[in-house]
Amino acid sequence: MTDISSSTPVRTRFAPSPTGFLHVGGVRTALFAWLLARQSGGKFVLRLEDTDQKREVEGSAAHLMTSLRALGMEYDEGPDVDGPYGPYRQSDRLEIYRQWAQKLIDSGRAYADPYTADEIQAFRESAKAEKKAFLYRHHRPENPPAWDGTTPLRFKSDPKEYSWHDEVMGDLHTGPEVIDDFILIKSDGFPTYNFAHIVDDAEMHITHIIRGQEFISSQPNYLNLYDALDLTHPIFATMPHIMAESGNKKLGKRDGAKDVLDYLKDGYTPEALVNFIASMGWNDGTEQEIFSREELIEKFSLDRVQRSGARFDEQRLLWLNGQWIRRLSLDDLFDRVANFWPESAVAATPEYKKEILGLVQDRLKTLADLPLLCSYFFTTPTPDWTMVDENKQLKKQGRDELVALLQQTITALEDSEFTPEAIQATLNQLLETTGQKPGILFSMIRLAVSWAPFSPALNDTLATIGKQSVIKRLQQAIETANPA
Repeated sequence: MTDISSSTPVRTRFAPSPTGFLHVGGVRTALFAWLLARQSGGKFVLRLEDTDQKREVEGSAAHLMTSLRALGMEYDEGPDVDGPYGPYRQSDRLEIYRQWAQKLIDSGRAYADPYTADEIQAFRESAKAEKKAFLYRHHRPENPPAWDGTTPLRFKSDPKEYSWHDEVMGDLHTGPEVIDDFILIKSDGFPTYNFAHIVDDAEMHITHIIRGQEFISSQPNYLNLYDALDLTHPIFATMPHIMAESGNKKLGKRDGAKDVLDYLKDGYTPEALVNFIASMGWNDGTEQEIFSREELIEKFSLDRVQRSGARFDEQRLLWLNGQWIRRLSLDDLFDRVANFWPESAVAATPEYKKEILGLVQDRLKTLADLPLLCSYFFTTPTPDWTMVDENKQLKKQGRDELVALLQQTITALEDSEFTPEAIQATLNQLLETTGQKPGILFSMIRLAVSWAPFSPALNDTLATIGKQSVIKRLQQAIETANPA
C-alpha cells in the first residue's frame, strides 16, 4: 500500500446520514473538510449516506443542504450539484456496490451469511458465558451457499496487525483480535456504512477522510477491507468528541447539540457560528480568537487539531456573536434583522429603523435581542416602577425625590434644542443644578423614557424619540410614581 501523493489534488467529503438535523459536531466535521479543500484549491463533496432507510427522516436531506449553504460552506459536488463521480446519494448507487461486492465474492473474500438472527444471538450468548469477546469469524460457515441477494453478504476478514497514522490522533496500532467478518450488503439489498463509504471514497477519489471519534474502533476492519480490494487508503483525521459545557460527557441535545438552523433563527450569525465551531478543538497557535472565513482557510491545519475533547462553551459563542454583529456594516446588519423587529415597528420607515439600529448595534449580543433593545422607540411603554425599586442606586432614593428630578428634567428639556449635542449639554447642566450623581439622574431619566433594562447613550435615545414624546413619557412616569 502506498500513501496518497502530496501532488494529488485534495478532495474532501462530508457524508452525513439524512436521519435528522445538523448539529455542531457534524458542522465541525464538514467545516474542517471544507477548509482543507478550500485552502488547497481542491474539491469539497457532499454525499448523503442514506442506506439505512428505516432511520431516514423526511426532509432531512434538504435540511442538511440548506444548513451547509446557510453557513457559507458551498460544496462543489453533491446531490443537487452535478459532478464527475455521481450520483451522490448512496441509495442511487446500489448497482455500484453490487459490482464491488462481486469482486470480493470472486476473490473469495465475501460469502453469504446463512444464519438466522436467533442463531447469531446464540453465538453471542455462548461467547458471553465463556467470558470471551464475540467474533463472527469464529462461526464462519464451512460451505456457505452462493449469494443470491436474499441473505446478508459478509466480508471474509484476514485478521492481522495494523499500524497507521492519523493526522489528529497520531500513530495507532491494533492487533488481529479486533478484526472480524462484518456485513457488506444487507438482506434488503442496501450496503452497510462499513462497505459503502469505502467504495464511494474510492470511486470519488477522496484524499482525506475527516470523521468523528466514534469510528476509530472500526478502523482496523476498514483497513482490512482496503487490503482485500487492493485500494490505497486516504489520509485519516479523527475528530475528538465535542463535550458538554461541564466537560465530563459528550455533548447531547439537552446541552446545546441543537439544530444549527435554530441558532440562526435565534439570532446568531453564520460568521460567529463558523468562528466558534472552528475553534472548538483547533487553534492557530496564537491568542487570536476572531477569525473570518478567509483567515480560517489560510491558517487551518489538521496538525493543530487537539486530540482531547473540546468543550462547548455557549457563553463564548454569545460573546463571539456580539463581536461579529459589531463588525457588520449598518446596511448589512439592517438586511439581516428584517425578521427580528418588534411588531410595533411595522409602520416605521426604513430610515427611522436604520437610525435606531445604529444606536443599538453595539449592545446586540444576538439579532433576537433587537425587540428588547428598541421596542420603546416605536411605542410608548407602560411605566413600571418596580424596575426603579430593583435598581441598586435608585431604590435608595425616595419616590418624591425621584419625581422632583423628573420634574426638573422636563423643565430643562423644554428649553433645550433636541439634538444629541444640545441634549448632552442640558443633561450636564442638570447634574450641576440638582447636585446628583449621573448614576442616579441619568438612570432615572432613562428608565422613565424607556422602561427597558438597556438602552443606548441617553442623549441619542432622547433625540431619536423626540422632544414631545420624551416629555410626555416623563410626565407619565411622574403621574404613576405614587399610585393612590
